[in-house]
Amino acid sequence: MQQKSLGNTSLKLSALGFGASSLGGVFHSLKEEDGIRAVHTAVENGINFIDVSPYYGHLKTEMVLGKALKEIPRDKFILSTKVGRYGKDGVNTWDYSAKRAHDSVYESMERLNVDYIDIINVHDIEFQAALPGGLQKVCDETLPALVELREKGVVGHVGITDLQLENLKWVVEHTPKGTEESVLNFGHYCLCDDKLVDFLDFFESRGVGVINASPLSMGLLTMRGAPDWHPAPQALRNACAKAAKYCDSIGYPIEKLAMQYSLHNPRITSTLFSTTNPQNVLKNIDFISTPPDEEVVAKVREIIGEQFRVSCKNS
Repeated sequence: MQQKSLGNTSLKLSALGFGASSLGGVFHSLKEEDGIRAVHTAVENGINFIDVSPYYGHLKTEMVLGKALKEIPRDKFILSTKVGRYGKDGVNTWDYSAKRAHDSVYESMERLNVDYIDIINVHDIEFQAALPGGLQKVCDETLPALVELREKGVVGHVGITDLQLENLKWVVEHTPKGTEESVLNFGHYCLCDDKLVDFLDFFESRGVGVINASPLSMGLLTMRGAPDWHPAPQALRNACAKAAKYCDSIGYPIEKLAMQYSLHNPRITSTLFSTTNPQNVLKNIDFISTPPDEEVVAKVREIIGEQFRVSCKNS
């Protein structure tokens, strides 16, 4: 498994990262033991980067992941979690205050059975953009609280995540250089949307590492198709479904093409995928062992047509 440096940090992340969201039953129900085996399979096969959040599964994901991590030596994985977005009893909540960010880190460490977090992120900052104080609150309150924990050695590095690339750029521009060491963006470097490439020069100029997520665009780029809750407009859903059928007709699964495409950009440090199936872990590792067929990529782009770069709204 190839490893790449994350921005100006000393971290070297596996090109393929394990997104733990599925461990909380975010996409479908799961057997907890299968999810734990998926984590172990990932680490045993060279994946050293694991990303999670207290929001996923409304705390459940961190608790399940914590059970898996108890059985893995701490030097075998790089752990990323988040603050700011939460939920309870099926209700989403947001709190980007300094105190909540501080407390959230320690709560996550307890659930995850670790005493150190490698990367702590402010989660989905676009939601704070709609709250009192806007994104400036992230700059003035949330991030300084995390930087303080970094200075104390409780966390190693600080990052921000969001669907909206413009928000990530704005916060980096409005904080001292070195505040954010990484950005995590999802849905904008995949077969149906490559908007992330427009921002790579900026992030690189600031020494900020780039992590990509959702190479399958949250299910759009699969034969099964997107789940009902997916925010994609119907025209984009239809275009991706048509592309999936084309790939199936030539014996080249769109899941394989999508993984290959997202993983073979040298400027992106790591790309996260999520599964609770150990066999899917091995399958995705096998998929990325070769680059994508560029002719098939071009044909899929042609099929997606005007729906290319049609952004999905967050949910």
